[in-house]
Amino acid sequence: MSVPRLDVRRAVRAHLEDVLAASGEPALVLAACSGGADSWAVAGALAVEGPRAGVRAGAVTVDHGLQAGSAERARSVAAQLGALGLDPVEVVHVHVGRAGGGPEGRARRARYDVLTAAALRHGAAAVLLGHTLDDQAETVLLGLARGSGARSLAGMAARAGLYRRPLLQLSREVVRAAVPGGVRVWEDPHNADPAYARARVRHLVLPVLEKELGPGVAAALARTAELLRADADALDHVAAGALTAVTRHGPAEPAGPAYDTGELAGPVYDTGELAGLPQAVRWRILRGAAIAAGCPPTDLTAAHVQAVDALVVAWRGQKGIDLPGAIRANRRGRALRFGPL
Repeated sequence: MSVPRLDVRRAVRAHLEDVLAASGEPALVLAACSGGADSWAVAGALAVEGPRAGVRAGAVTVDHGLQAGSAERARSVAAQLGALGLDPVEVVHVHVGRAGGGPEGRARRARYDVLTAAALRHGAAAVLLGHTLDDQAETVLLGLARGSGARSLAGMAARAGLYRRPLLQLSREVVRAAVPGGVRVWEDPHNADPAYARARVRHLVLPVLEKELGPGVAAALARTAELLRADADALDHVAAGALTAVTRHGPAEPAGPAYDTGELAGPVYDTGELAGLPQAVRWRILRGAAIAAGCPPTDLTAAHVQAVDALVVAWRGQKGIDLPGAIRANRRGRALRFGPL
């Protein structure tokens, strides 16, 4: 057996053992398989390692309906997944809307929505995704280009709720060498389309960095993400503790002239308490408050959070801040609220 295939199987097996330890009983684990090489590698490893670990192994493939022949291709992928021994196998269809950020973000949110629904429908304990070390490096570079904070630069988590990414420590080259024999690999044309930022990073930016700075750039970026994730987790923990001290659920008494007088539903945040917090903690609370009010996380930028922060630390009676998702942050006296426009 090839070394890449062993590496992929070991990585998948470690996550299966973790799922079993958490569930304490036989569990169903699904592989999300697009028909691309990376997801075939994770599906193939699950088909072998699942039964060995005492895990039921199934799969889901998503038809985005964005290209001609996508439904037929999804059916073909499903048939091949079944031939690997995965059961259940389901094709789920998704409609990608036009509202809410760029096309990549909209497709990603729609895909996770239907994958989550499928996992819940089947009672799955986990869904395995095929993201690699190279995908992680691309995510970090995209975050740097946006001027993102530590949480975005921390990249993708190896474990997030139902989702597991067992291949984040393995290069795309290794993973693609572990594709099971006999399957038909489909390359999404969007992955090579320079209209998409991730495609430009993959095919133009990272190769230049590797050429000019030497090999190992992708691995270094992935290590940076891992280090930043530990820091971000610690700051999130501090922010969660501080949230109670700054939140008021009863009527807020304005401490000063009332500039924005519209009353918005939801919690009230005390700007006096917020202003006394370190910026990194305060910005996390403000971002979390905006998301809780309905802002799409992927559309909420650092610039948005900074503008809301000005209502806290640079208050001059200015009007509220309009945020993605038709949400507005308003301040009245000491009270900061988030609610619909």
